[in-house]
Amino acid sequence: MGKPLQSVADLGLIVRAVRKSQNLRLDDLAGSAGVGHVFVRDVEHGKETVQLGKVLRLLEELGVELTLNVPTEAIPHLQRLKANGLRPLKSRSPANKDGKNQQ
Repeated sequence: MGKPLQSVADLGLIVRAVRKSQNLRLDDLAGSAGVGHVFVRDVEHGKETVQLGKVLRLLEELGVELTLNVPTEAIPHLQRLKANGLRPLKSRSPANKDGKNQQ
C-alpha cells in the first residue's frame, strides 16, 4: 500500500508500525539491519538528522520499499546522470581566518 510521506516524523511512525506488526524488538531490528538501537529509536521518533543510507538499510530490512515520484521532465536528466555519472567534487583548499586560500 502506498503511503504519502510528508515528514521525517511520518517515516518514523511507518518504521515503528511495521516493526511492531512484525513483532520485532527494537534491538533485534537494529542488529539485523546493522545499525544501533539508538539509531532505530531516533528514526522512530522522527529525528531530522538521521543518515539516509542507514535509513534505507533499515527500510530494506523491514521490507519497506521507498519510491519517489520524479517529475517527467527530470527523467532525461536522470538517465544522463546515471549513464555518465557525476564529476568528482573539487577538493577544498584550507582557508585562513580572512577567508583567503593559504599558500
